[in-house]
Amino acid sequence: MKRLLWIFVAAFAANAQVTNDALVHAQQDPDTWLTYGRNYQGWRFSPLAQVTAANVAQLAPAWILPTGVPGNNETTPLVVGGMMYLTGPSNNAWAVDLLTGRKVWSYSDYVPSGLGLCCGTVNRGFAMLGDKLFKVNIQSTLVALDSKTGKVIWETPIDDYRKGYSNTVAPLVVKDMVVVGTAGAEWGIRGYVDAYDANTGKRRWRFYTVPTSGEKGIESWGGNSFKTGGGSTWITGTYDPELNLIYWGVGNPGPDMDGDVRPGDNLYTCAIVAIDADTGKLKWYFQMTPHDVHDWDAVADPVLMDVTVDGKKIKAVGQANRNGFYYLLDRATGRYITAKPYTKINWADGLTAEGRPILIANREPTPEGTLVCPGLGGGHNWNATAYSPQTGLYYFSSTDGCELFDLEKQEYVEGKQYQAGDAFRVPKDPQTGSVVAVDPATGVTKWKHELVSTPSGMLATAGGLVFTGDSDGYFMALDGKTGKTLWHFATGAPIRAPAISYTFRGKQYIAVISGQNLIAFKLP
Repeated sequence: MKRLLWIFVAAFAANAQVTNDALVHAQQDPDTWLTYGRNYQGWRFSPLAQVTAANVAQLAPAWILPTGVPGNNETTPLVVGGMMYLTGPSNNAWAVDLLTGRKVWSYSDYVPSGLGLCCGTVNRGFAMLGDKLFKVNIQSTLVALDSKTGKVIWETPIDDYRKGYSNTVAPLVVKDMVVVGTAGAEWGIRGYVDAYDANTGKRRWRFYTVPTSGEKGIESWGGNSFKTGGGSTWITGTYDPELNLIYWGVGNPGPDMDGDVRPGDNLYTCAIVAIDADTGKLKWYFQMTPHDVHDWDAVADPVLMDVTVDGKKIKAVGQANRNGFYYLLDRATGRYITAKPYTKINWADGLTAEGRPILIANREPTPEGTLVCPGLGGGHNWNATAYSPQTGLYYFSSTDGCELFDLEKQEYVEGKQYQAGDAFRVPKDPQTGSVVAVDPATGVTKWKHELVSTPSGMLATAGGLVFTGDSDGYFMALDGKTGKTLWHFATGAPIRAPAISYTFRGKQYIAVISGQNLIAFKLP
């Protein structure tokens, strides 16, 4: 029996192939999950509808896979050819057969000492092309694995981790390239987006998110501050094949809280950039938070949606930004369309006609501490968002409340943390969490589901549901139109990753990582 099972599994593994055409048309394939955001647009919308409001209460675990690896699990698994591929913390990864949830192969690499990390040795997932799987390792390398065996095909260095660089992002396959971003802005790195040849691992191009001498945008950095300018790119971007543009969110400038040492707007930090996929050249940018001093990265998913504004259909890109505003831009030109607050804000009194914040005085960090809303983590942080073309709504998590931002003067030392301050909870005024649903064309909040703790990433389905989890370990299904709780399940461990949905043998599954366990749910 065991031999027959492995023959069955091997046959599935041999069929695990992803083509460029499949990636372009991923939304038309309901059975698989081929890339981080499910499709190039980053919708995280499954067209599967077996699980609905009428039967979701019957949802139960079909199998549970204990990974055995501690740490924060933030991965989005891929599903193709009867197999699931997922990464874990500390340079681990697995292939899992969908029949039993058992590991088919495992991959692991060492984690060197001396890494500069703000948030643990996390990893957010694979990308895939042909029979190759691509992942970053925390010590700033990119590796290609054979999907059938987990063996290393090639590995290439991205940067020097001893200088503060690290990598946690799920790669994005575009044509024959593997596109990745970097982490490390709190260590004074100079951020970038890279593209590598999928066959050889050779770098094709690099777009720096902080310009250097002689480049456009250098005027936004006083003195030599651009050299330690930050601008990390640690969440996966999106891609428009028709425009041939890659959209990527850019993180905070360095140091985080001390703006005096880096006068100017500090381009292209806290911005969305649109990059020509073939050349790596900048097409346009839009900066949400010029001269950021609150660590409000703009790295959240830049989701591509076609919306109607004033009777005109627009190819747009939307983002729930960490600074507390939801933004909508023209994705062909970067033109600002609209923005609306979705949580409590006390640092800006609205936006100009061009989308630049109208600042409220005395909201900068101070040695004594300054009360600012939202806090350092947002608003919406990195957690994956979802767009449902069925309901026409855009869903994301929010941490609601304020924090005290302090300032500590600090000299830059290569490879050392360079933050110059921090943020702290307000005594007797706890932060709460919420799931927010907005009309993407107007930014108007349609409903808000309040929680005691912060929600994880989102999954929307054609069954009219929105799935999310929270840091208390509850996995839940909400009504996509109203936000009403329809089902919840206590997993027993924090949920930080978004769920996915796929089919196996004609049944719809919903899978999510909780603590060290991967849980796959289905109807009886």
